Amino acid sequence: MARNRISSFLESPRLLSLLLVGAVIWSLTSIDWGGPLFHTGGGDSALRFLLALFPPDLSPGFLGIVVAAVWQTLAFALAGMTVAVALGLPLGILASGAMASPESRLRRPVVVGVRFLLGAMRSIHELVWAVLFVAAVGLSPLAGILALGLPYAGILGRIYADFLVEAPEEPLLALRSSGASAWQLLIYGRLPMCLPDLVSYTFYRFECSVRSAAILSFVGIRGIGYEIQLSLGDLLFSQVWTLLLALLAIVALVDLWSGYVRRSLLTS
Repeated sequence: MARNRISSFLESPRLLSLLLVGAVIWSLTSIDWGGPLFHTGGGDSALRFLLALFPPDLSPGFLGIVVAAVWQTLAFALAGMTVAVALGLPLGILASGAMASPESRLRRPVVVGVRFLLGAMRSIHELVWAVLFVAAVGLSPLAGILALGLPYAGILGRIYADFLVEAPEEPLLALRSSGASAWQLLIYGRLPMCLPDLVSYTFYRFECSVRSAAILSFVGIRGIGYEIQLSLGDLLFSQVWTLLLALLAIVALVDLWSGYVRRSLLTS
């Protein structure tokens, strides 16, 4: 009885609520309320930054730099997502247990082990991965690609596994009754039913990878973030706004593209 009560409490939303309230209270108590909350002159600097938006730097020479930075950022994001999907999809299939029969003794150890691996991959932020890979292979494109690919593979693999587990059982039962193997159930049953959700979430993560690729540039890898860092260092706020608007345009275009692809899959 006591074990059931403890289990139900751990699974209830009340525990999460208590943890969130405790975190907020702890953060409030850690603030130095006796000192100034904002840096001296911070208001003037923020106003200068906001006014630099009108207008941003649209000079031909700087726009060429922006286009090159956008291309580098997109290349890193796309290459990183390619690695993430190539790793995340097979790991997600293993983590779902879709390839093993429920009676198999190896099914649970494999599922638990792969889910632990996926958790370890996504628990380390891409910035930390970037620092590690830069130290290992230097400031090369490979460092940025792997820094994006590994944590995103962990995220994609976990979500892919959940989608595959939650696939409707009725079509799968019909395939099983016809003698379909586990591989055939995956190819002709689970994947086609989950494909719109898999593609939609992959595109969402591609949007996130574009932003992450820009952030990774702050460790020295060329891209939008690298150019933002240079412009901020020279207090060229109008250039910063141009780069930020370019990043916003990329994310908006990826969002439109993902919506079009998802609608095409749903109507086909």
